[in-house]
Amino acid sequence: MTVRYRLHYAPDNASLVIRLVLEDLRVPYETVLVDRQARAQKSSGYLALNPNGLVPVLETPHGAIFETGAILLWLADRHGGAPRPDDAPRGDVLKWLFFLSNTLHPVLRMTFYPDQYVDADRDAQSHLRVAMQARFAAGLDIIETRAAPYFGAEYTTLLDPYLACLIRWRALYPQGAVGDFRARRWPRIAAMLERIEDSAAARAAIAAEGLGPHPFTAPSYPDPPEGVAL
Repeated sequence: MTVRYRLHYAPDNASLVIRLVLEDLRVPYETVLVDRQARAQKSSGYLALNPNGLVPVLETPHGAIFETGAILLWLADRHGGAPRPDDAPRGDVLKWLFFLSNTLHPVLRMTFYPDQYVDADRDAQSHLRVAMQARFAAGLDIIETRAAPYFGAEYTTLLDPYLACLIRWRALYPQGAVGDFRARRWPRIAAMLERIEDSAAARAAIAAEGLGPHPFTAPSYPDPPEGVAL
């Protein structure tokens, strides 16, 4: 099969979401490691693909795409995993996709990089991190009670891998400030994590990025076969 896509990735970064979806869709692709330790994401070559200097980028025959939510929607419209534009559930799936990309994902970024959002005062950074962790939990409350049937049901390709990765990262990062986060507090979401973890797509990602045997239900820090994770 002809390789149509090139995924610029770093292990256990947002590119993991795209890898899971590509694997689930069984779409041929190749990968290009972005060595974040060497700040390859800030190189001139990478910035030509994504001027924000963030991972991931998906190169396609129609050009490079960045932003996780945009890549997911672009892939789903071409390969499945979301309702077509004229289908009645389209709006519901889109609102939950953008809830993940515009609400939950930025909340996590603020817990990982509080110094980018407040001054250098450690107390202020700690306060922000705690507040954002609470906001993330509140977001999961909303998904658990209001998002049925879109997580773990008919439209799993588009939404479930994204949420599964967000929960993984919440459980692991930042190192040394994890606390006692447990996804089993949300039974429907926990069941989705088990289904994702048992998929062929997850097994491929585990092998490629060294994610450990239970990357979503009992996550551990990655041991990638190449590159660096953070």
